[in-house]
Amino acid sequence: MLDEARPGNQANLRPLSPRRARCRPIITLPNPSQTFEAHLAGLGLSGIGTVHRNQSVPLLYEHALGRSEGKLGAGGQLVVETGKHTGRSPNDKFFVREPGSETHIDWSNNKPVDGAVFDALLERVGTYLTGKDVYALDCYVGADPAYRLPVRVITEFAWHSLFARDLFIVPPASSANAAQAEFSPEFTVINVPLFEADSARDGTASPTFILVNLAKRIILIGGTRYAGETKKSVFTVMNYLMPLRNVLSMHCSANVGRDGDTAIFFGLSGTGKTTLSSDPHRPLIGDDEHGWSADGVFNFEGGCYAKMIKLRQDAEPEIWAASHRFGTVIENVVMDPNTRELDVDDASLTENTRSAYPIDFLPNFVRSGMGGHPTNIVMLTSDAFGVLPPIAKLSPEQARYHFLSGYTAKVAGTERGVAGVQPTFSTCFGAPFMVHHPTVYAKLLGERIAKHGVSCWLVNTGWTGGVYGVGKRMKIAYTRAMVNAAIEGRLAGARYETEPFFGLAIPSAVPDVPSDVLNPRNAWPDKAAYDAQAKHLAGLFAENFKRFESHASKEILAVAIRP
Repeated sequence: MLDEARPGNQANLRPLSPRRARCRPIITLPNPSQTFEAHLAGLGLSGIGTVHRNQSVPLLYEHALGRSEGKLGAGGQLVVETGKHTGRSPNDKFFVREPGSETHIDWSNNKPVDGAVFDALLERVGTYLTGKDVYALDCYVGADPAYRLPVRVITEFAWHSLFARDLFIVPPASSANAAQAEFSPEFTVINVPLFEADSARDGTASPTFILVNLAKRIILIGGTRYAGETKKSVFTVMNYLMPLRNVLSMHCSANVGRDGDTAIFFGLSGTGKTTLSSDPHRPLIGDDEHGWSADGVFNFEGGCYAKMIKLRQDAEPEIWAASHRFGTVIENVVMDPNTRELDVDDASLTENTRSAYPIDFLPNFVRSGMGGHPTNIVMLTSDAFGVLPPIAKLSPEQARYHFLSGYTAKVAGTERGVAGVQPTFSTCFGAPFMVHHPTVYAKLLGERIAKHGVSCWLVNTGWTGGVYGVGKRMKIAYTRAMVNAAIEGRLAGARYETEPFFGLAIPSAVPDVPSDVLNPRNAWPDKAAYDAQAKHLAGLFAENFKRFESHASKEILAVAIRP
């Protein structure tokens, strides 16, 4: 089991079993004893300048500030701007088509690139880095030693290395030179944000590129300063590897109650995964990405990547505190040039402002990064139409339906080219990161829900009383009260009414929540307008699900939404 080096108020609720204690590598390396220098040479990076390997947080700060990569915030944060790329570039992400993975990849959702294109671009990156200093971090992805993936992150920016240090799992020995030679990476990330591809010459879609080569175990990133590309590319690799080992990889957060009951929260960016799982009464297992194996849930990461826009200290004190201290990386938040105080309400750079910090910056977390099988699954959506109920209980079949549908709304800045709020269906609540066909993940989810008798809920953290721009965002206090009542079992004996458009079971009462909030139709002044919007959204659900009808079971088809 990996231990973080920093102290905190941790909860270690599940000791490792003898089977878990055995670290079974995911990929067999041809030469596990390969030296660091030989590894670089094999990547075509033998001509680089000084390699700053496994640097401490203070040293990375010194380098980043000395190289004018960022500025020091009033709370001790490292504040950076990522330029024109303030979110992911999904149109620039490609998989190298090769025999070992070709039959597993869902090519309707993922774009192929020829191996020769990758090799030529890697060679050009090696030439570009000749004589340049780089930063290398040896870390792990996957808290469970039975499934963890050793990853080496090589970056052009010091702050990108700090970001990776905050987000991934760093073994204590990685800061000591004595243990460095023993690390054998099974995947390598090479991130060169200042190198831009020549589309005509390099065969890329734009100057930006995110290329995943599963055969050579390399992720090549360039032309973007947005550090989230590193995080999400590694998550994508785990989404490929884990189902091949009968592990459900999930875009979700997870926490655990006093009695050891685990809850997981599915949802896309901006739906509230980080906010709702950061609960002072429930230790956090992880913020964003997890696996669900035969033994339970485990975090892929060692940190959190929280949205900062309109963050309030009174509403989210744990995230606020973690975002205002030394070691945290703040992306694209406007800062006063004199006081160095953050203005979290200023979206002039982007709506997708971010805070990256280690999980032990929170006061209450699970040190092992592992929990038992979930008792509750919460599927989060941010409904821009304002018609879905703030909470509804799902049958197992409905849970699989909504998992495949993955409805929410994209918010400006989360991805390039998105303006305003755009309703979207992102299967598995993370379509851009899913490598296999969505039904592979849905089948694993259904099997686990059935085996462990999991209660499932749909929670709308979006709008109520009208569409976006007319209605109001659901109060976070109400959402917390509803979620807590659900996962604590206080809705087990509640009366439910089934609303007519989506077939969802709405509780008639929830402690500390006004009854007129629970049924969304009651919150609209114009009931006819609500009915029209609800029918419209139901039609969008039905149209989207047509692509899964040939794969879906009769039980799922029976609960499918019809306009």
